[in-house]
Amino acid sequence: MELPFEPTFFGIHWNVHLILEYLAFLIAFRYYVYLRKNSNDPISYTNRLSIILGAIFGALVGSRVVGWLEYPFIDFSENVWLVLLNTKTIMGGLFGGLLGVEIAKKIIGETQSSGDLFTFPIILGIFIGRIGCFLSGTNEFTYGTVTNSFLGMDLGDGLLRHPLALYELLFLAFLFVFLKRIQAKVPLKSGKIFAFFMIAYFAFRFFIEFLKPNEFLLLGLSSIQYLCIVCLIYYRKTILSIKS
Repeated sequence: MELPFEPTFFGIHWNVHLILEYLAFLIAFRYYVYLRKNSNDPISYTNRLSIILGAIFGALVGSRVVGWLEYPFIDFSENVWLVLLNTKTIMGGLFGGLLGVEIAKKIIGETQSSGDLFTFPIILGIFIGRIGCFLSGTNEFTYGTVTNSFLGMDLGDGLLRHPLALYELLFLAFLFVFLKRIQAKVPLKSGKIFAFFMIAYFAFRFFIEFLKPNEFLLLGLSSIQYLCIVCLIYYRKTILSIKS
């Protein structure tokens, strides 16, 4: 199979990445509904709905703001709003969603931790989406730098590059299993599983960014890496408790 994978069926050119993005949202949401139905969720249905809306709004804003920061020297032409709307990143979506949830909880007066139920659906959704990123090859900015390593793959431009999407797929599969085992064997305070996910994923993305051919760097780091640092500072108390 050659990358980018752009199949044509019945005379129609199919955007595999877009299809998998929609599937990721659908399957992740259905998985969330299943988990909530089979759990003793201390948060009421109404408050859960408010939290989900806060997460969605925060994710939409965060994904696009951070996505724009990856390309800050954008040409402000008449099509700029279309460009900005199409520029997004999962990292901004995750952190923006986190802030959206916290704001929503403040507004409705909810004090219970709400993240654990979202953790595994989020991982599953990212996993499905990253399959689409891999199949898109160099059409999506999820490819790595040129390498002479045996791990190098031709992602569509004739060069051997680090297949960052594949690295992330392996990491997400490991993280899913690892957190499931922790949840089953270790009694944890509500919200800890989500916190562990955020810490692990943002730490992973911080280091994997060094293998990405970023066009804009500030003091040697990309905007995504600065966001990773902000997220890890946000969870500093949880990180310190792990060390102790």
